[in-house]
Amino acid sequence: MAGHLYLNFTGAGRVTPFIMNCAVILILTSSCFTWSSAIFIPNRAAPKKLKYLLEPPVYAEVIGRRGGNITLPCILRTKPSHYKVKWTKLEPEHVGPENIILISNAHAFKLYGHLGTRASLLKAHTMDASLQLSLLELKDGGTYRCELVNGIEDESVTITLRIEGVVFPYQSKNGRYRFTFHEAKEVCAEQDGTLASYNQLYRAWTEGLDWCNAGWLDDGTVHYPIIHPRPACGGELLPGIRSYGPKDKNHDRFDAFCFTSQTSGSVYYISGSFSFEQAEHACKRQGAELALVGQLYSAWRFQKYDQCDGGWLKDGSVRFPISNPRERCGGIPEAGVRSFGFPNKMMHLYGAYCYR
Repeated sequence: MAGHLYLNFTGAGRVTPFIMNCAVILILTSSCFTWSSAIFIPNRAAPKKLKYLLEPPVYAEVIGRRGGNITLPCILRTKPSHYKVKWTKLEPEHVGPENIILISNAHAFKLYGHLGTRASLLKAHTMDASLQLSLLELKDGGTYRCELVNGIEDESVTITLRIEGVVFPYQSKNGRYRFTFHEAKEVCAEQDGTLASYNQLYRAWTEGLDWCNAGWLDDGTVHYPIIHPRPACGGELLPGIRSYGPKDKNHDRFDAFCFTSQTSGSVYYISGSFSFEQAEHACKRQGAELALVGQLYSAWRFQKYDQCDGGWLKDGSVRFPISNPRERCGGIPEAGVRSFGFPNKMMHLYGAYCYR
């Protein structure tokens, strides 16, 4: 397993060994990379010249965080006498009707589906057909299309919405490679996340995620990111995203790569030597509950949370976040969320990470 670090903690007059799994996060410069799994193939076809819409948009990629609001730009160059603007979210594996969000004309608009309940038109000026989305959710990330329909004519522009967040590997308390695809989706949701997309894992790799265990992604493929090649992690191949390709969602078993973003609450630490049950009560006495793994990662990523103390989380694991690496806090030079795995819940050795 990647990133193993053996620590000894003294408790009750004896030395107890623990294994630390480190999802190491490290910001790398572009000079560090010698290989990329992304291959660019230029489009030889001449792009269609747009008559009614501005292309490209001012911002081809818009970045938001969970719970925030964003605007996806779509500006008309000219208005036909009779036209409609249709906003759709493009779902690569979607089967069935389009995922329409909004259809409008010069006078009114109609909203559709789950996204429609949080959508509106910006209307900053008479040529503005930009889409506003409020209270962003993790699953809102993806590609959106603004389409102008004028009789039998139509043209469109696409904009990418990227939810800013953090990818974290997640393993069963029973050991590695225990989740089917559907179980992986469930455990990510239980830890305040979703299964990561390939693009999210790729971005995490460019930011330093190095993990030797393969995990499910949201498209049913299995991958793992390697920054430092080593014999135990696929041999001395170049750094990159190693792939097992698509796997049987019902029978094959792997770990999970989960994705989460900022949360509306806060994570804090209660010092003590608690069993798991005592840690639960310590949080409840303060009107909180034990934090989820995704909530701890969110606090580490977005609030730069740093606490050099192992603490219980709601899933029964013990972890701690380090934003400022130092010798006495695990001895690892990179920032990250450290893990002691899933100790015996009766052990009175750890504090509690609460979420409120």
